[in-house]
Amino acid sequence: MSGTEDRGRVTLAIDGDVAQVTFDRPAARNAMTFEMYRQLDEACTRIDATEGLRVAVFRGAGGAFVAGTDIAEFTAFRSGKDGVAYEERVEKIITRLENLTVPSIAVVDGAAVGGGLILAAVCDFRLATPAARFGIPIARTLGNCLSLRNAGRLERIVGPGPARRMLLLSELIDGEAAERIGFALACLPPEMLESRLQEVIARLRAGAPLTISAGREAFRRLARGETRDEDLVSKVYGSRDFAEGVRAFLDKRKPAWEGH
Repeated sequence: MSGTEDRGRVTLAIDGDVAQVTFDRPAARNAMTFEMYRQLDEACTRIDATEGLRVAVFRGAGGAFVAGTDIAEFTAFRSGKDGVAYEERVEKIITRLENLTVPSIAVVDGAAVGGGLILAAVCDFRLATPAARFGIPIARTLGNCLSLRNAGRLERIVGPGPARRMLLLSELIDGEAAERIGFALACLPPEMLESRLQEVIARLRAGAPLTISAGREAFRRLARGETRDEDLVSKVYGSRDFAEGVRAFLDKRKPAWEGH
């Protein structure tokens, strides 16, 4: 790929307590270049460093979410070591997204395949349109493979049966099927997507920040096979928010969360 061709970009816009991240390379269905992965990593760093955020929204430009990694990035590979280095490089960025300090929502219209499926999968929630397509069709396209961690993520999030159908049979599922198996929070026509997104954001804003944070960390630890939780329990039960929640419940009023 020459330097004059579109390398794409990942943009971050912060509006109040919401971060909006856009994969912007519509001519290639937002297929990720290495530069775009770098920009995604940078966006995650900025999100984690910005105080007061409550949610991060990820979406693609121009009728797709992310159609995997740009195949042109693989043309320089000469051995299996290149594949290992690539998977390690991308894994660090996927883990950054998975470990964001705020809840994340993927808004998917069009293709979320290959690496794009994994990016959507590590978000906390997915909203889809009927035109959404989720899958890992590499057995009939590139002939590469998933890393062990990504295979585990896929199986854990979509379920063993759908994961095997996606990976071994190269099946794609649409937004309606994604909703049926619980992978998508909802499947809606494009004109209804934004209002549903705002409803989800409102629910997250209304929740106790420390409870949501502890819950997300608990799920991450369970996925890693960890069992220690004393620090999470102590932080939440020792917080001003927990004391406020008890008082508010007894007073029959809504709690005023502070995140402390």
